[in-house]
Amino acid sequence: MKIPLPYHKSFLELDIPDAALLGVLEPDQNSVSVPEFGSDPVKNLEIQREIIEKALSSPIGSPTLGKIAAGKTNAVIITSDHTRPVPSSITLPPMIRELRKANPEIDITILVATGMHRATTKKELLEKFGKEICSNEKIVMHDSQDNSSLVSLGKLPSGGELIINKLAVETELLLCDGFIEPHFFAGFSGGRKAVLPGIAGYKTVLANHCAEFIDSKNARTGVLTGNPIHKDMLFAAKSARLAFILNVVIDAEKRVIAAFAGDSAKAHEKGCKYVKTRSSVKKILGAKIVVTTNGGYPLDQNIYQSVKGMTAAEATCAEGGVIIIVSACSDGHGGESFYRHMAEADSPAEILEKISQVPMDKTLPEQWQFQILARILNKYTVIMVTDKCSREMIEPMHMKHAKTIPEALAMAHRIAGKDEKLAVIPDGVAVIVE
Repeated sequence: MKIPLPYHKSFLELDIPDAALLGVLEPDQNSVSVPEFGSDPVKNLEIQREIIEKALSSPIGSPTLGKIAAGKTNAVIITSDHTRPVPSSITLPPMIRELRKANPEIDITILVATGMHRATTKKELLEKFGKEICSNEKIVMHDSQDNSSLVSLGKLPSGGELIINKLAVETELLLCDGFIEPHFFAGFSGGRKAVLPGIAGYKTVLANHCAEFIDSKNARTGVLTGNPIHKDMLFAAKSARLAFILNVVIDAEKRVIAAFAGDSAKAHEKGCKYVKTRSSVKKILGAKIVVTTNGGYPLDQNIYQSVKGMTAAEATCAEGGVIIIVSACSDGHGGESFYRHMAEADSPAEILEKISQVPMDKTLPEQWQFQILARILNKYTVIMVTDKCSREMIEPMHMKHAKTIPEALAMAHRIAGKDEKLAVIPDGVAVIVE
């Protein structure tokens, strides 16, 4: 069995005997209808644009974008940053076109939802948006720690303060693009996440990602009902008056296969149902070694993001087993607080104990990420496969490092047993393990 695993901007091949394989956790490709793409990239692009245009022309629970924009003199479109594979170069142009059709003089601002990530570079903006948008549109980078650019809208249902970018509050029309995929504690990405954490102040993000919420059994991949993090996010989007969304679903090649436009809650909910049908897989019981990935670039740029792919393996790996994650992490650890708290602790158990004592209003930067990683490491051995990130960075974070898949497999069999079989998750951020 030869299984291609996404890694950076290409693939690594997992080559194992059929007898050594317990199973491959991939969604049923026939669970939902998807477009048929061919070898012609131009034609493929046309198909994706048609999907988007159709969604915009038949919005869910909302008038069309053109009708909403009528009479408006300004608009803000929230869009994802460099850490998300949203195909903004094909989602933003039709939205901008509809706005200008309704009012040729409308003042449009593209607000990049960095959340608490670093600012997107000019090069990354060009790669993501394309030359036309970068040259002709007003682009503003959200900064969660710039108090002069933020405004408070009161309290979240959880009690945390709702602080967001003032551009979103002051505009006549707030919109967003985005994409929907399984999310390891918000249930699904997309929709309301454009506001919280996308353009929220850091205090709001910290409160929403507190230890109590992250520890909730409902704050898991594919779960929205009873999810306290999702509840706060919905409230934030409503408070910000997020009027219209365009969310897409993409395949392994990052091509648009479905689009959902319209009301920020109703369109997102329908998109989540589609993704759940497409992404759900049954766990494999008794797997002592699980190989997973973070879906390749841009999601495998750092260790911080790679925790997402690990949670898919966590959902099926037998306790005490080994998780192998294939993830380039070319950008390093991805968060100073994340790295420091992992590296300075004597054990994952120590991290979990300390976090359990931290109240909502004292949540630490990136606490949620090292909380989840510590939760995984407290039960499993994690081996990171990468030749783009150093052993010296990975090992202090209580993980093991391997430069190649064969090296990782040999290491895993020494730990779990030489006869243990493998379960494989080719794309750990694209599945819901049930």
